[in-house]
Amino acid sequence: MAASAILKNEGLIKSSSYMKCGHIFFGRLGRQMGNCMVYHKSNRETMVEIGDSVRGRDVFILQTGTKDVNNNIMELLIMAYACKTSSARNIVGVIPYLPYCKQSKMRKRGCIVSKLLAKMMYKAGLAHVITMDLHQKEIQGFFECPVDNLRASPFLLQYIQESIPDYRNAVIVARDPGSAKKATSYAERLRLGIAVIHGEQKMNEDEQADGRNSPPPPQVEHSRIMDVGVGVPALAAKEKPPINVVGDVGGRIAIMVDDMIDDVASFVAAAEVLKDRGAYKIYVMATHGLLSSDAPRLIDDSPIDEVVVTNTVPHEIQKMQCHKIKTVDISILLAESIRRIHNNESMSYLFRNVTLED
Repeated sequence: MAASAILKNEGLIKSSSYMKCGHIFFGRLGRQMGNCMVYHKSNRETMVEIGDSVRGRDVFILQTGTKDVNNNIMELLIMAYACKTSSARNIVGVIPYLPYCKQSKMRKRGCIVSKLLAKMMYKAGLAHVITMDLHQKEIQGFFECPVDNLRASPFLLQYIQESIPDYRNAVIVARDPGSAKKATSYAERLRLGIAVIHGEQKMNEDEQADGRNSPPPPQVEHSRIMDVGVGVPALAAKEKPPINVVGDVGGRIAIMVDDMIDDVASFVAAAEVLKDRGAYKIYVMATHGLLSSDAPRLIDDSPIDEVVVTNTVPHEIQKMQCHKIKTVDISILLAESIRRIHNNESMSYLFRNVTLED
């Protein structure tokens, strides 16, 4: 598996398994791919061979999370460590979709995996990370190095304005109350109304009984501790109402927005509710199109008219299986961020004014 990196003065971008997007970056930056190979031995160990000298140079490693997420992580870590031990001056990880970013809080008796991953990346040699639309912005605090969390919303907003006819008759929909903040941001920029879907059939992972609220052991009859009759109160179970739409979507175009689309079953269920409420067209827009399992078939059989995602995650196979999936190219934003870091320029411009033209 070929790989690539941007080197100081000459510029060299190393990317493990995200090669198609890597070639686009090289074209935009006017740089050549680095000579690097990443492959697996017969025992599935990851091997990295860097063919160019990286001593005293800036190295940009391009890698993203895919379905082969654990191999993606090991390729990134080993390549970063190989550059570090080869005396690279500065190693920057360009990770459009950060793997394990959904595991950013404590659930049951698990752990915060995204913090573990952040520490591993820093120890491997990454001195800077560029990513897009983290699942939770607080993940930046897990890293011991600077993190630039870029936004894909300007590209998706542009798609709405240019590719959705009569978008002024649309309403931005939050799939659940947790997405209301993102939906409000889209609605304010487009000057549209907002609707929120409330109520779910499935229980969230963090609401399932896990034993941490178990009742205390019974009191011993002759205990020296005075029993005042105050025990640990039982935690009342949550009962969510039937799924409902808060807001008017009748005769309107419904545009659901989220940061990622992985398991599409919840999106399909929300689309069916919106269709029942009178929405005559339904769009789903997100930054990361993971589209796991049989997502293309579910989308094709659903009332959803289009699913619009960016190319932070490769999804060419899913597009061939479902014509409703559309892609927005965000390579120009990542390429510009690489150029600015390489030239020690300010990154704040990319958060205020994103140039959408080539």
